[in-house]
Amino acid sequence: MTAENTGDGVVVPFRAATAPNTSAPQEQPAPVQDDEVLEGEVVLVDQPHVPEPVDYLAELAARRQERAPLVPVWLKSRADALQVLKWQVEHTGYVFAYHALRAPKYAGNLAVRSPAGAWKLLVGLVRWWFDLEGRPVRRAAVTKERAAEYLALSRQRDARVRARSWTVLVAAFTLVLTSILVAVAAPSWAQWVILSVLVALAGVVGAPADRPLLDRAVIPARVQKLTSDVVVRGLGAVGISELTKAAARKDGIAFVAPIQRDCPGWRAEVDLPYGVTVADVMERRDKLASGLRRALGCVWPEPVSEEHPGRLVLWVGDVEMRKAKQPAWPLAKSGRANLFEPIPYGNDQRGRPVSILLMFANVLIGSMPRYGKTFALRVLLLACALDPLAELRLFELKGTGDLSALEKVAHHYAKGATDTAKAACVASLAEVYAELDRRAEVIDGLPRHQAPEFKVTPELAARRDLGLHPMVVAIDECQELFADDEYGEEAAKYATAIIKRGPALGIILILATQRPDKDSLPKAISANAGIRICLRVMGWQENDMILGTGTHQAGIKATMFTLHDKGISWAVGIAEDPIIVRSAYLDGPTSERIADRAYKLRVQEGTLSGQAAGQAGPAVVSHDLLADILAVTSAKEEKLWNSVVVDRLVELRPDAYGQWADLEDDVKTATLTARLKEYGVKTDDTWGRTSAGKGANRKGFTRAHVADAWSKRRAMKGSH
Repeated sequence: MTAENTGDGVVVPFRAATAPNTSAPQEQPAPVQDDEVLEGEVVLVDQPHVPEPVDYLAELAARRQERAPLVPVWLKSRADALQVLKWQVEHTGYVFAYHALRAPKYAGNLAVRSPAGAWKLLVGLVRWWFDLEGRPVRRAAVTKERAAEYLALSRQRDARVRARSWTVLVAAFTLVLTSILVAVAAPSWAQWVILSVLVALAGVVGAPADRPLLDRAVIPARVQKLTSDVVVRGLGAVGISELTKAAARKDGIAFVAPIQRDCPGWRAEVDLPYGVTVADVMERRDKLASGLRRALGCVWPEPVSEEHPGRLVLWVGDVEMRKAKQPAWPLAKSGRANLFEPIPYGNDQRGRPVSILLMFANVLIGSMPRYGKTFALRVLLLACALDPLAELRLFELKGTGDLSALEKVAHHYAKGATDTAKAACVASLAEVYAELDRRAEVIDGLPRHQAPEFKVTPELAARRDLGLHPMVVAIDECQELFADDEYGEEAAKYATAIIKRGPALGIILILATQRPDKDSLPKAISANAGIRICLRVMGWQENDMILGTGTHQAGIKATMFTLHDKGISWAVGIAEDPIIVRSAYLDGPTSERIADRAYKLRVQEGTLSGQAAGQAGPAVVSHDLLADILAVTSAKEEKLWNSVVVDRLVELRPDAYGQWADLEDDVKTATLTARLKEYGVKTDDTWGRTSAGKGANRKGFTRAHVADAWSKRRAMKGSH
């Protein structure tokens, strides 16, 4: 075969192109670069497989992680083992009791069906004895006039009948002797037992095919076993086409592990079909519950964060979460808390305890009214109160007294949506705002080995000389404050700074609101809350405002909670993945008892402060700081030290600045620095002379800058 010229190129026969060239050697073509492709060359998508070097140690480690545990998970926990045992006992006991109560009915059915059963046995015996099963074959041989075949079949039948006749005679003789022996020698109870057994056997044989003897036990959900068929049926009912197809094929849903008991419920781990995610299933939780034929509050699909998005853990509880008996709060009767460690909060769907690490975080709690928002807040604050080092500043702006049990241990406390309570809250926030700079300076001045990460540690918090103890600021119904025309802007400014800088400095801000919108909850505040707890809300906007943008679309929906799901919430920031959690229920009397214990702890530790120690509440600003500074200084004093001006302010207004009187000079300086910063007045190293006449550099300010700031404020107020 020869090459054929087509004009545009040369067509080479396949055999000629692939045959080895044994003629004279030819020049090798120049190598093609990685980014070059010869014209007309076909590039294979699937390149030849080149085995990569295998890391056997890594492969062995991965296989070791995939191994099934030798001991079932539920046996590793005493509580889980008791739960499994309890379910097994309840399940077995229910089924036994169900049928035991119907035993008279079953006995009656057996007695009624026994004559039919006896007749079936007799007919069967006759058919076997006389080999009636072979009659159609022998008749067919006669019909087709096959004499030899018929004679052979007849001889076979006669032999069988003779052999079986001896068997029947021996059996009949034995039965007669046994009957006589039982009638003469056996006690009456044995005779009745034997008669009952015979009647029961005849009744079983005589049962119609469409009417089984035993009724099917209607097992309640709490003791019903979850099976793979039920799971596949449920997943096929959620309305996702790929899941529906997979459920119909019976092979598109892979069970990663056996379905087993897990706490008070069942745990199934499955791989969903390709392209179907756990979020898709979570969005259709109601349809999944319908397919499983379980109450909505029992069905909880969950993702597996360390695996692919199609790995689903389906936990189906015995009873609804809202009806399940809640474990007792661990600190309800004894114990103390440490805010540097997780504090008990509640439990998840499976009844497992859920704790929250508050230190280095801020908390945002939101929901509709009357769904447990304040109760959730109170659980956290009672735990904080049981840490005697924690300073509590509590403001309950609803006015119903839900946090009144904690007043006895609070540094600052106010309630109600009144101007007085709001002003006290803003004043307290201003003090905390000043603490930010003071604490930052203290930490910055410490040796690096004492504060290696530039944040408060348990050791630093325990040193009272540093004043770095945990500080908890909680505002319930914070929308009343942030939406206020007079106090909202200033409060938002303080809260924004605290929520951004406070965590590293040992300051925790906890906000609770029933109106999570942009006007009631400034975006800078909601965006910096590391822990978010959302109870029932009505729309996706409120859901995303509390839990974070996109959470509703990802299946994290607090809108799914029903009218009866009080205290149940989605929580983000507590664990690696968002979780469902139910806060502990601490009623009024219980809260009072816990607060009394917290009070005694603080008395023993000597940490009562503020209003709890009988001191005045936060100094409500009813004056102008800039005007007061100008009043205690003269135009001839161009630059002044902060500490000197603070002493003059204390003399001018003891009611407003009296709390500054006993502070050390460096603390006075830091406090005034923070307050001047609010008005845009900078402080810097300032030369001056001490009372002894010695020159020194200390933190101070320029009086002209204060005057300029005061003039601008007056102009702004006048324009309004």
